[in-house]
Amino acid sequence: MSNSSGPLAEYEPRRFRSTVPYYSRFRLSYPAALIARVGAMAGLAPGDGVMDLGCGPGLLAIPFAEAGMRVVGVDPEPDMLAAARQAAELARVTIDFRQASSFDLPTDIGLIHLVTMGRSFHWMDRTETLKILDRLLPPDGAIALFEDDHPRTAENRWLTVLGEVGQRYGSQEAAHRAARQRTDYRSHVSFLFDSPFSHIERVGVFIRHAITTDDIVGRAFSLSMLSKEKLGERAADFERDLRAALTELSPEGRFTEIAELAAVVAKRN
Repeated sequence: MSNSSGPLAEYEPRRFRSTVPYYSRFRLSYPAALIARVGAMAGLAPGDGVMDLGCGPGLLAIPFAEAGMRVVGVDPEPDMLAAARQAAELARVTIDFRQASSFDLPTDIGLIHLVTMGRSFHWMDRTETLKILDRLLPPDGAIALFEDDHPRTAENRWLTVLGEVGQRYGSQEAAHRAARQRTDYRSHVSFLFDSPFSHIERVGVFIRHAITTDDIVGRAFSLSMLSKEKLGERAADFERDLRAALTELSPEGRFTEIAELAAVVAKRN
Protein backbone atom coordinates (compact mmCIF):
# COMPACT_ATOMS: atom_id res chain seq x y z
CA MET A 1 0.00 0.00 0.00
CA SER A 2 1.36 3.37 -0.97
CA ASN A 3 1.09 5.00 2.46
CA SER A 4 2.11 1.95 4.46
CA SER A 5 5.20 3.41 6.09
CA GLY A 6 5.69 7.11 5.45
CA PRO A 7 4.36 9.97 7.53
CA LEU A 8 1.05 11.40 6.42
CA ALA A 9 2.53 14.88 6.04
CA GLU A 10 5.92 16.41 5.46
CA TYR A 11 7.73 16.71 8.77
CA GLU A 12 7.43 20.26 10.07
CA PRO A 13 8.84 20.39 13.61
CA ARG A 14 7.37 23.86 14.25
CA ARG A 15 3.97 23.19 12.70
CA PHE A 16 2.11 24.13 15.90
CA ARG A 17 4.20 27.15 16.91
CA SER A 18 1.45 29.76 16.51
CA THR A 19 -1.22 27.50 18.03
CA VAL A 20 0.44 27.41 21.45
CA PRO A 21 -1.65 30.20 23.08
CA TYR A 22 -4.84 28.40 21.99
CA TYR A 23 -3.98 24.72 22.31
CA SER A 24 -3.94 24.24 26.07
CA ARG A 25 -6.83 26.65 26.64
CA PHE A 26 -9.29 25.47 24.00
CA ARG A 27 -8.46 21.84 23.16
CA LEU A 28 -10.39 19.19 25.07
CA SER A 29 -8.63 17.81 28.13
CA TYR A 30 -8.66 14.13 29.00
CA PRO A 31 -10.92 13.10 31.94
CA ALA A 32 -9.24 11.66 35.02
CA ALA A 33 -11.43 8.56 34.64
CA LEU A 34 -9.94 7.90 31.20
CA ILE A 35 -6.38 8.35 32.48
CA ALA A 36 -7.08 5.90 35.32
CA ARG A 37 -8.60 3.28 33.03
CA VAL A 38 -5.70 3.47 30.58
CA GLY A 39 -3.24 3.17 33.46
CA ALA A 40 -5.04 0.07 34.70
CA MET A 41 -5.12 -1.48 31.22
CA ALA A 42 -1.39 -0.84 30.86
CA GLY A 43 -0.72 -2.32 34.30
CA LEU A 44 0.89 0.86 35.63
CA ALA A 45 1.96 1.23 39.23
CA PRO A 46 2.99 4.48 40.95
CA GLY A 47 6.48 5.47 39.84
CA ASP A 48 6.34 3.63 36.52
CA GLY A 49 7.76 5.45 33.51
CA VAL A 50 5.46 7.11 30.97
CA MET A 51 6.68 8.89 27.85
CA ASP A 52 4.22 11.32 26.28
CA LEU A 53 5.30 11.58 22.65
CA GLY A 54 4.17 14.82 21.04
CA CYS A 55 3.27 16.12 24.48
CA GLY A 56 2.23 19.63 23.40
CA PRO A 57 1.32 21.75 26.44
CA GLY A 58 1.09 18.71 28.69
CA LEU A 59 -2.54 17.61 28.30
CA LEU A 60 -1.52 13.98 28.93
CA ALA A 61 1.84 14.35 30.63
CA ILE A 62 0.42 16.34 33.54
CA PRO A 63 -2.50 14.03 34.45
CA PHE A 64 -0.23 10.97 34.30
CA ALA A 65 2.22 12.76 36.59
CA GLU A 66 -0.66 13.64 38.91
CA ALA A 67 -1.54 9.93 38.95
CA GLY A 68 1.93 9.24 40.39
CA MET A 69 3.87 8.23 37.28
CA ARG A 70 7.40 9.27 36.34
CA VAL A 71 6.72 11.19 33.13
CA VAL A 72 8.92 12.27 30.23
CA GLY A 73 7.30 14.72 27.80
CA VAL A 74 8.72 14.89 24.28
CA ASP A 75 7.83 17.52 21.68
CA PRO A 76 9.71 19.19 18.81
CA GLU A 77 8.13 22.61 19.43
CA PRO A 78 10.02 24.68 22.04
CA ASP A 79 7.09 27.03 22.63
CA MET A 80 4.84 24.05 23.40
CA LEU A 81 7.42 22.79 25.87
CA ALA A 82 7.59 26.19 27.53
CA ALA A 83 3.80 26.15 27.94
CA ALA A 84 3.96 22.57 29.26
CA ARG A 85 6.63 23.47 31.83
CA GLN A 86 4.53 26.39 33.04
CA ALA A 87 1.41 24.20 33.29
CA ALA A 88 3.32 21.50 35.16
CA GLU A 89 4.62 24.09 37.62
CA LEU A 90 1.08 25.34 38.22
CA ALA A 91 -0.08 21.73 38.72
CA ARG A 92 2.86 21.16 41.11
CA VAL A 93 4.12 18.07 39.32
CA THR A 94 7.62 17.21 38.15
CA ILE A 95 8.00 16.20 34.49
CA ASP A 96 11.15 15.72 32.43
CA PHE A 97 10.44 17.67 29.24
CA ARG A 98 12.69 17.10 26.21
CA GLN A 99 12.79 18.81 22.82
CA ALA A 100 12.76 15.87 20.40
CA SER A 101 10.40 13.92 18.16
CA SER A 102 9.57 10.42 16.98
CA PHE A 103 12.49 10.79 14.57
CA ASP A 104 15.06 11.39 17.35
CA LEU A 105 13.77 10.03 20.65
CA PRO A 106 15.94 10.62 23.73
CA THR A 107 17.66 7.50 25.01
CA ASP A 108 18.62 8.53 28.57
CA ILE A 109 15.13 8.46 30.06
CA GLY A 110 15.15 5.26 32.10
CA LEU A 111 12.68 2.41 31.88
CA ILE A 112 9.42 3.36 30.15
CA HIS A 113 6.30 1.23 30.67
CA LEU A 114 3.80 3.22 28.60
CA VAL A 115 4.11 5.55 25.61
CA THR A 116 1.18 7.91 25.13
CA MET A 117 0.33 9.99 22.09
CA GLY A 118 -2.47 12.53 22.06
CA ARG A 119 -3.66 13.41 18.56
CA SER A 120 -0.09 13.11 17.28
CA PHE A 121 0.47 9.65 15.75
CA HIS A 122 -0.88 10.75 12.36
CA TRP A 123 2.04 13.20 11.98
CA MET A 124 4.61 10.40 12.32
CA ASP A 125 6.10 7.69 10.18
CA ARG A 126 3.88 5.17 11.91
CA THR A 127 5.67 1.99 10.84
CA GLU A 128 9.09 3.30 11.85
CA THR A 129 7.80 4.80 15.10
CA LEU A 130 6.33 1.44 16.14
CA LYS A 131 9.66 -0.26 15.38
CA ILE A 132 11.44 2.26 17.61
CA LEU A 133 8.90 1.80 20.39
CA ASP A 134 9.28 -1.97 20.15
CA ARG A 135 12.96 -1.52 20.99
CA LEU A 136 12.20 1.02 23.74
CA LEU A 137 9.42 -0.71 25.67
CA PRO A 138 9.86 -3.78 27.91
CA PRO A 139 7.95 -6.99 27.08
CA ASP A 140 4.93 -5.89 29.12
CA GLY A 141 5.03 -2.30 27.86
CA ALA A 142 2.11 -0.62 26.12
CA ILE A 143 1.18 2.18 23.74
CA ALA A 144 -1.89 4.38 24.18
CA LEU A 145 -3.17 6.53 21.32
CA PHE A 146 -5.54 9.20 22.66
CA GLU A 147 -8.10 10.99 20.53
CA ASP A 148 -11.39 12.83 20.63
CA ASP A 149 -14.45 12.30 18.46
CA HIS A 150 -17.69 14.19 18.05
CA PRO A 151 -20.80 12.12 17.31
CA ARG A 152 -23.21 13.41 14.72
CA THR A 153 -25.90 15.04 16.85
CA ALA A 154 -27.85 18.30 16.84
CA GLU A 155 -25.81 19.68 19.73
CA ASN A 156 -22.65 19.58 17.61
CA ARG A 157 -24.00 21.66 14.71
CA TRP A 158 -21.45 24.33 15.58
CA LEU A 159 -18.75 21.88 14.47
CA THR A 160 -20.29 21.69 11.00
CA VAL A 161 -20.25 25.49 10.83
CA LEU A 162 -16.60 25.55 11.84
CA GLY A 163 -15.79 22.98 9.17
CA GLU A 164 -17.62 24.89 6.46
CA VAL A 165 -15.96 28.22 7.24
CA GLY A 166 -12.60 26.57 7.79
CA GLN A 167 -12.77 24.86 4.42
CA ARG A 168 -13.06 28.25 2.74
CA TYR A 169 -10.00 29.59 4.50
CA GLY A 170 -7.73 26.63 5.08
CA SER A 171 -4.67 26.96 2.83
CA GLN A 172 -5.02 23.25 2.24
CA GLU A 173 -6.86 20.45 3.91
CA ALA A 174 -4.81 18.89 6.67
CA ALA A 175 -2.81 16.04 5.15
CA HIS A 176 -4.04 13.46 7.65
CA ARG A 177 -7.66 14.44 6.93
CA ALA A 178 -7.16 14.30 3.17
CA ALA A 179 -5.47 10.91 3.49
CA ARG A 180 -8.63 9.44 5.01
CA GLN A 181 -10.43 10.00 1.72
CA ARG A 182 -7.93 7.92 -0.24
CA THR A 183 -8.71 4.32 -1.13
CA ASP A 184 -5.34 3.18 0.27
CA TYR A 185 -5.82 4.90 3.62
CA ARG A 186 -4.81 2.82 6.66
CA SER A 187 -6.02 3.50 10.17
CA HIS A 188 -3.83 3.57 13.25
CA VAL A 189 -5.27 0.19 14.24
CA SER A 190 -4.18 -1.26 10.90
CA PHE A 191 -0.58 -0.22 11.61
CA LEU A 192 -0.78 -1.60 15.15
CA PHE A 193 -1.95 -4.99 13.86
CA ASP A 194 1.13 -5.10 11.61
CA SER A 195 3.41 -4.34 14.56
CA PRO A 196 4.34 -6.33 17.68
CA PHE A 197 1.66 -4.32 19.53
CA SER A 198 -1.25 -6.25 18.09
CA HIS A 199 -3.30 -6.85 21.25
CA ILE A 200 -5.58 -3.84 20.92
CA GLU A 201 -8.37 -2.50 23.10
CA ARG A 202 -10.29 0.77 23.15
CA VAL A 203 -11.68 2.69 26.09
CA GLY A 204 -13.65 5.93 26.03
CA VAL A 205 -15.48 8.47 28.16
CA PHE A 206 -18.27 10.72 26.85
CA ILE A 207 -18.58 14.32 27.98
CA ARG A 208 -21.18 17.05 27.51
CA HIS A 209 -20.50 20.65 28.41
CA ALA A 210 -21.38 24.22 27.51
CA ILE A 211 -19.13 26.23 25.21
CA THR A 212 -19.22 29.74 23.77
CA THR A 213 -18.42 31.42 20.49
CA ASP A 214 -15.04 32.45 21.95
CA ASP A 215 -14.31 28.80 22.77
CA ILE A 216 -15.04 27.73 19.20
CA VAL A 217 -12.89 30.50 17.71
CA GLY A 218 -10.07 29.52 20.06
CA ARG A 219 -10.46 25.86 19.10
CA ALA A 220 -10.19 26.84 15.43
CA PHE A 221 -6.94 28.74 15.96
CA SER A 222 -5.52 25.71 17.81
CA LEU A 223 -5.69 23.68 14.58
CA SER A 224 -2.57 23.60 12.42
CA MET A 225 -4.54 24.13 9.19
CA LEU A 226 -6.29 27.20 10.66
CA SER A 227 -3.48 28.60 12.78
CA LYS A 228 -2.84 32.32 12.59
CA GLU A 229 0.52 31.53 11.02
CA LYS A 230 -1.15 29.56 8.21
CA LEU A 231 -3.95 32.08 7.69
CA GLY A 232 -1.66 35.10 7.80
CA GLU A 233 -3.47 38.28 6.77
CA ARG A 234 -6.70 36.29 6.35
CA ALA A 235 -6.92 35.44 10.08
CA ALA A 236 -9.09 38.45 10.94
CA ASP A 237 -11.45 37.76 8.03
CA PHE A 238 -11.71 34.11 9.04
CA GLU A 239 -12.58 35.02 12.62
CA ARG A 240 -15.17 37.56 11.44
CA ASP A 241 -16.85 35.06 9.13
CA LEU A 242 -16.79 32.29 11.73
CA ARG A 243 -18.33 34.51 14.38
CA ALA A 244 -21.02 35.65 11.93
CA ALA A 245 -21.91 32.07 11.00
CA LEU A 246 -22.02 31.02 14.65
CA THR A 247 -24.25 33.99 15.49
CA GLU A 248 -26.76 32.76 12.91
CA LEU A 249 -26.80 29.43 14.72
CA SER A 250 -26.95 30.89 18.23
CA PRO A 251 -27.44 34.67 18.56
CA GLU A 252 -26.63 34.49 22.27
CA GLY A 253 -23.32 32.72 21.53
CA ARG A 254 -23.98 29.65 23.67
CA PHE A 255 -23.54 26.07 22.45
CA THR A 256 -23.31 22.50 23.70
CA GLU A 257 -20.48 20.10 22.89
CA ILE A 258 -20.82 16.33 23.08
CA ALA A 259 -17.59 14.42 22.56
CA GLU A 260 -15.90 11.13 23.29
CA LEU A 261 -12.40 11.22 24.75
CA ALA A 262 -10.89 7.84 23.99
CA ALA A 263 -7.71 5.81 23.87
CA VAL A 264 -6.60 2.81 21.87
CA VAL A 265 -4.32 0.75 24.10
CA ALA A 266 -1.98 -1.69 22.34
CA LYS A 267 0.25 -4.33 23.89
CA ARG A 268 2.23 -7.27 22.66
CA ASN A 269 0.42 -10.61 22.42
